[in-house]
Amino acid sequence: MYRFLLTPRWLGFLALALVAATVMVLLGNWQHGRYELRKAVNHRIDVTGTMTPVPLDTIITAGGTTGTPGPGPWSAVEWTRVTTTGEYDPANVVLVRGRTVDNKVGFEIVTPLRLSDGSAVLVDLGWVPAAPGGGAYAQPTVPPIPTGQVTVTGAVKLSESRGTAVDRAEGKLETRRIAVPEIAAELPYPVRGAFVQLDTQAPAADAGFKAVPPNYENDWLNLGYTVQWWLFGAMTLFAFGWAARREARGPRERGDRATPEPELASTA
Repeated sequence: MYRFLLTPRWLGFLALALVAATVMVLLGNWQHGRYELRKAVNHRIDVTGTMTPVPLDTIITAGGTTGTPGPGPWSAVEWTRVTTTGEYDPANVVLVRGRTVDNKVGFEIVTPLRLSDGSAVLVDLGWVPAAPGGGAYAQPTVPPIPTGQVTVTGAVKLSESRGTAVDRAEGKLETRRIAVPEIAAELPYPVRGAFVQLDTQAPAADAGFKAVPPNYENDWLNLGYTVQWWLFGAMTLFAFGWAARREARGPRERGDRATPEPELASTA
């Protein structure tokens, strides 16, 4: 009944269906891996948000290596809460434009914190709105930055991808991404290899800085794609089986319209 499946035509259909289903399953597996990765990041944000801060030097050394403690991958230390003491360098404030908080576009203010060993770590002090009436990219009025020694506590953040050029406008550095290497190239001292998202500061930061909320990953989107690709793979094999069964049933059982036989002409 199903011997037609051994014909070159149907073997070709089967091979095509198997290849398509395999590709879809692999795409689903890749999306599932992305889901697990993003889920782990979100879990880390939740866990480290309540942890006791550790000294900055145990996480990001002056040479830029990382650890927990000791050497380790960057991803193992992101969102770890750290604390350190130093002095801000207001002459090298970095305005990071095009940043959105509460559906409003403004700037994040990143300032180098000079440490006792001569190096510095970039600290994201928070978000401020753009200058009124000047559009989303109009340079803001930066709230006062403390002078003298300050103790900061915050989360370790990795350098953002797709780093952009750093320009100097009106005496301040401007960029679109917090990319540590690009910013460090504009500063006259060594810079640690990651930056700190400020939580608290002593003395307290100016009230004009608005805290930047944690950037949770959209892991549910990847989970949805996972299910979608796996369903597509199953549907491909189901479609092949349905077509094969329909073919095996024959034209009459399928309900196909039979080709009428020609009538013989009558002779008088």
